[in-house]
Amino acid sequence: MAELFPLAEELSCSICLEPFKEPVTTPCGHNFCRSCLGETWSALMAPYRCPQCRTVYHARPQLQKNTVLCNVVEQFLQVEQGKLPAEDEWTPPARAKAPSAGGQVACDHCLKEAAVKTCLVCMASFCQEHLRPHLDSPAFQDHPLQPPVRDLLQRKCPQHNRLREFFCPEHAECICHICLVEHKACSTVPLSQASVDLENKLRQKLTIMYSHINGASRALEDVRAKQQSVRDAAKRKMDQLRQEYMEIKAIIDASEASLTRKIKDEEMRVSSKYDTIYQVLLKKKSEMQSLKEEIELSLTKGDEYEFLGKAAKLQGVSTKPVYIPKVEMDYELMKGVYQGAFDLKNELKRSVRQLQEKKPEEPSSSGDLGDRNAESTYKSSRPVKKTQQEKKIKKTSAVSSPTFVAHAQAVDLNSVPDVAPKAPPLSPNATSLKAKVLENFLTKSRAELLDYSVKVILDFNTAHNKVALTESYTTASVADVPQNYKPHPQRFTYCSQVLGLYCYKKGIHYWEVELQKNNFCGVGVCYGSMDRHGPESRLGRNSTSWCVEWFNNKISAWHNNMEKALPSTKATRVGVLLNCDHGFVIFFAVSDKVHLMYKFKVDFTEALYPAFWVFSAGTSLSICSLK
Repeated sequence: MAELFPLAEELSCSICLEPFKEPVTTPCGHNFCRSCLGETWSALMAPYRCPQCRTVYHARPQLQKNTVLCNVVEQFLQVEQGKLPAEDEWTPPARAKAPSAGGQVACDHCLKEAAVKTCLVCMASFCQEHLRPHLDSPAFQDHPLQPPVRDLLQRKCPQHNRLREFFCPEHAECICHICLVEHKACSTVPLSQASVDLENKLRQKLTIMYSHINGASRALEDVRAKQQSVRDAAKRKMDQLRQEYMEIKAIIDASEASLTRKIKDEEMRVSSKYDTIYQVLLKKKSEMQSLKEEIELSLTKGDEYEFLGKAAKLQGVSTKPVYIPKVEMDYELMKGVYQGAFDLKNELKRSVRQLQEKKPEEPSSSGDLGDRNAESTYKSSRPVKKTQQEKKIKKTSAVSSPTFVAHAQAVDLNSVPDVAPKAPPLSPNATSLKAKVLENFLTKSRAELLDYSVKVILDFNTAHNKVALTESYTTASVADVPQNYKPHPQRFTYCSQVLGLYCYKKGIHYWEVELQKNNFCGVGVCYGSMDRHGPESRLGRNSTSWCVEWFNNKISAWHNNMEKALPSTKATRVGVLLNCDHGFVIFFAVSDKVHLMYKFKVDFTEALYPAFWVFSAGTSLSICSLK
C-alpha cells in the first residue's frame, strides 16, 4: 500500500492545497483548480508563469477542463468519504441475462406472427406454424434452434455469409468456421466458452479493482492520520517550548530581582548612614544657633556687671566647624553585580547565536512512509548498538551551550546514546542558575508540577518474568506464576523490575505512582545502558540509576550502592520530577500537598527511563493518569 500514499497529494491543487475543483491543465502539463489559476494569473501582468514549474507564457494560455482528472477526483472524494463498500463485504455483480426477444421478433416466413424459434442454419425466425417442418421433417434435425434472435445479420460473417460461431481472443472478434483458416495460428474458442472466460476474467479484474480502491481508501485515511499526528506532535512541542521559555524568563526575572535587591540593600546601608549623619549635623546646627542667640542677647545687656558674668561664661563655650565623615558605597559589589548580568547577557546571546547557526539535519524522504514506520517501530525497542547516524548526532550534541537554553534544542525520544560526551565545566553563573532552578521547583505546588506531567507506559520488553503488566501497561505487580515473556536483550533477568517505554534526554517531566502496598518496592530513573543481569542490575545498586525504595517499613534513597535513610511517610503516592536540562531528579510524597522526600543533583550524560521495582506478593505500582 506504500505506493498509494502520495495519491492524496497528487489529486490536490498546489495553490489551495485542496482536492481539485474543475481541474485544468497548463501546456507544461501541471494541473490546478480553474478558479485558483485564474485568480493567480489575474493578479499578474504578462508574461504569465506556471505556479509550479515557472514556465513562462507570453500570452495567457487557453485552458480546457481535464475531464479524466475530474472523474478521478470525484472517485477519490467518494473513497475518502467512505462511500465504497469494504473489500470483505463486496461481491462482484452477476452478469445480466440476455433480454428475451420473444414476442418482438416477427416470423421471417409470414412476416405477421411472432417468432417462437430462430434457426441458426437457415438464419431465419419462424412462428409456431412455420416452425413445424423443423420439428417434423428429418431433414431439419441437425438445424440448431434457439429463442428468437433479433438482428440476425449481426451473427453473420460479412465476408462469408456464414454464422459466426467462434471467437478469436488475439483479434478480439467473432468469426465463422470459414474464417478459421485465416485464424489457424490463433487460439479460437466457441462463443459460449469465450463468453464464460471473459466474464470470469472481468469479474476477477473487478474484484482486484475494488481491492485496490479500498487499499487506496485506507492509505488516504492513514496519510490524514499521520498528518494529524504531525500537527499534534508539533503543537505539543510548541507548548513545551513555550513552557521552557517561560521558565527561562522566570529564571532571568528571579536573577534580576536578586541582583536588584543587592543594590537596593547597599543603597539602604549607605542611605541609613547619611540619615544618621544628617541628624547629628542637625543637632549641632541647632546647638550653634542657640549659642549665637545667647551671645546676641548678652550684647544687648546694659548692666556691665551682668554682661561680664554672661560674656565670660559664653566665652568659655567651645565651638568647632561641622565634619562630614566619609561614607561610600561598595563599588566592588556594584561592579560585580553588573558584571554578572553583563556576562549572563553575552552568554545568552552566544548560545542563541550558536543555536541559530547550527545546521538542521536533513529530513528523511517523505515518499518512503512504510520504511519510516518500520524504523520507528524498531527504535521503540531501544537497540543496543549505535548506528552511524546516532553517533553523528551524539557528536553534534557535544556543542557547549548554557543549561538555561539547552532545552530549546530538538529532542529525540527514541535514540539512546551508549556513552555521552563529558559535560564541560559549568561557569559560576550556570551553577548559580542550576541551584536557583532547583530551589524554585522545590517550592512549587502540585498544580504547578502537573504542568510538566507526561504519560508513562511500561515496556513489556524489559519486564522480568515475575512482573505482571495490566491496565494497558500502566500497572506492575508481582505475578503468581511466571509470565513466560519472550527473550529480549532489554529484559531484566535477575531483579523483578520494569522500565518505562519512553526515555527523556531534554526538558522537564513529571509523573506520579500509586503504591497499592508500599513495602518491598521502588520508584526511580535509570540510564538505558544499565545492566539487565546480575545483582548490579538492581535499582540504586549501580552508578546508572537513582531511586527511592520501600524495604518493609524502611524508606531509603539509593544510588551507586549507597543508602540514605529517609523519614517515614503515610503517603501512598510518589511524584517524580526529572529535569534533564538542569541535572536533578526530585521525589515527592504526594497527599493534599507535595512534600520533599529526596533529591539527586546529577549532570546526566544519557537519556533516562522511568524505572520500577516490585518484590513481595501483593505489591503493586500503578502509573497515575494526571490529565
